[in-house]
Amino acid sequence: MFRLLRWLPLLLLLPPPGSPEPPGLAPLSAGAPPQAPDLLYADGLRAYAAGAWAPAVALLREALRSRAALGRARRDCGARCAAEPGAALPAMLPASPGPDSGPGAARSAWEPLLLRAALRRAECLTQCGARRLGPGGAARLRVGSALQDAFRRREPYNYLQRAYYQLKKLDLAAAAAHTFFVANPTHLQMREDMAKYRRMSGVRPQSFRDLETPPYWQAAYDTGLELLGRQEAALALPWLEEALQESLAQVESCRAGCEGPEEQQKEEEEEGGTGSQGGLYEAIAGHWIGVVQCRQRCVEDTATRPGRSFPVPDFLPGQLRRLHEAHAQGNLSQAVENVLSVLLFYPEDEAARKALDQYQAQLGEPRPALGPREDIQRFVLRSLGEKRQLYYAMEHLGASFKDPDPWTPAAFIPEALREKLREDREKRLWDHEPPQPKPLTHWKDVLLLEGVTLTQDARQLNGSERAVLDGLLTPAECGVLLQLAKDAAESGARSGYPAGRRSPHTPHERFEGLTVLKAAQLARAGAVGSQGAQLLLEVSERVRSLTQAYFSPDRPLHLSFTHLVCRSAIEGEQAQRMDLSHPVHADNCVLDPDTGECWREPPAYTYRDYSGLLYLNDDFQGGDLFFTEPNALTVTAQVRPRCGRLVAFSSGVENPHGVWAVTRGRRCTLALWHTWAPEHREQEWTEAKELLQEPEKEEGEELPSRDPAPEPPSHRLQRVQDKAGKPPRVREEL
Repeated sequence: MFRLLRWLPLLLLLPPPGSPEPPGLAPLSAGAPPQAPDLLYADGLRAYAAGAWAPAVALLREALRSRAALGRARRDCGARCAAEPGAALPAMLPASPGPDSGPGAARSAWEPLLLRAALRRAECLTQCGARRLGPGGAARLRVGSALQDAFRRREPYNYLQRAYYQLKKLDLAAAAAHTFFVANPTHLQMREDMAKYRRMSGVRPQSFRDLETPPYWQAAYDTGLELLGRQEAALALPWLEEALQESLAQVESCRAGCEGPEEQQKEEEEEGGTGSQGGLYEAIAGHWIGVVQCRQRCVEDTATRPGRSFPVPDFLPGQLRRLHEAHAQGNLSQAVENVLSVLLFYPEDEAARKALDQYQAQLGEPRPALGPREDIQRFVLRSLGEKRQLYYAMEHLGASFKDPDPWTPAAFIPEALREKLREDREKRLWDHEPPQPKPLTHWKDVLLLEGVTLTQDARQLNGSERAVLDGLLTPAECGVLLQLAKDAAESGARSGYPAGRRSPHTPHERFEGLTVLKAAQLARAGAVGSQGAQLLLEVSERVRSLTQAYFSPDRPLHLSFTHLVCRSAIEGEQAQRMDLSHPVHADNCVLDPDTGECWREPPAYTYRDYSGLLYLNDDFQGGDLFFTEPNALTVTAQVRPRCGRLVAFSSGVENPHGVWAVTRGRRCTLALWHTWAPEHREQEWTEAKELLQEPEKEEGEELPSRDPAPEPPSHRLQRVQDKAGKPPRVREEL
């Protein structure tokens, strides 16, 4: 009873029944200072675990609002206090004292000015935080690193969608599910839930809204690029300018967060809790280095789309290039300003210099007043100043710094560090992936080397960008992979789906899935043979290189996801069966059979460009692959699985496909998807290879888990658990 009374005020903050509005981050208690996000989140998970859905929604929403309010307050207070005359740091240190002044005179000249300004700034920030956030200010609302990670992965929305579903608020559930899925596109259970929401009559297409993605990603950036691609520069310009301004604002917001207590806590955790080992100035320098390192990462964070692994390369210079190209068709003065801004990043950029000469020639007369954009000039000068400090700290204090920007001038890097940094900069996360082969003159060069034969081409399959190729695996290799799948299933491994569960597509089959990383982990644990896990990696690369050679010889393809999948017919449930093992679908868009259109949006994996199905056996009934017209009814081609047979095809609306029901036996396939986008490379592939290459562990030594699947926050936060130490119940399936 006490618990219900405690949550009663929060029930009043919920939207009325049937409200179509998504939860968002609107204030739930107008005028009241926000509460601590970690405590709200912990209470929300307790309510969720107790099945108190309405209080759980209110608490989780308030946790999201409180965290957002904390970020806004830090940004606004930081800007306000930086402009306060008394709190401004001295622009220049006083002139050095004379030679007869003694060694203490130099310090006495600048130390009072610096410390007085720091104290004034601290006073201003403390008072501003108390006004905005209540007594205690930002320190009262500090968020631990584990909780920061949970919010970054959008885990509150995972719980919210389930709670809303229980409350019969389907529009809100769909919005929360979509928000979580955008940042976790490989979360298979949420993908299923999204598909179920789309089939529900009470859910509208407008419900699938992303409530977290910054506006420069949601509208401005993508809309500007799309319009520019259609040669509509005049319409694209407002969107491109808005995207740049929003991006710069997001960078500033990120930089404000770097001064929070969380960053200091992170530094202490990295030091193993030992604290600073030096005196006053060593401690000041160490904390300042951490703040500046965080600030330097802000552009990279801003340039990374939710759910993506890598940032958009040259994010700010790229936007400036598009702006000057768009302005060139109308406003040459603006074009000059933007191309000069590009040259601030890359002074030797030949294309930018050539464009500048062209614009100046078209203007016809010198315009000395024209210069780079002031906002970009401030950004570059500030960033270079911070880089100079960090490189000094690297050389003289042993600090570490990985420069995220390729445009940093070589002159800023101490000569003693240049060679090492050059080698590090040339390395990327994907360097461990097998090297991309050079474009081949003809795909048959690969086929002849590997003994592969083309069985059916696109014309014989009555479509486009389809092919059936045989001979990719020997019978012995098929046997090794089949044994790997069997051993993994018997070990009770959970890889994408619970072991032995019924298929997500039909109740008449059981479904087992194994990823490359899970196979490597099981091999390291001795649950499966290492030969099978190693072969899984090798074969996936074999399929990738062949798919690239056949369909995309001039443009590298990257593995995006690899899944060893087995479907088994459930005995006694096959009589009069009318459904499919896998309904007709396309791999990178949501197929609408009624209109024949395919919407390239979540929950589809929109970045997939080519698909491959490599079969391991044929000793089952049914289970043939078939292609259809976009109406999902007219079958255009059918392929019978067999060991070593690869069906490869483009992933879009031109290749809708499905699988006939498996009515007897067990059908195993290695499903692979490929992408042109390097930021969507399969990171698990690299992790699996590294794991298999590590030396065997000593007896009694445990290997850390590398499973990147989002972990429920309750497993990570000790304070979320109840007194008995039991974490809240995990979300059930819809």
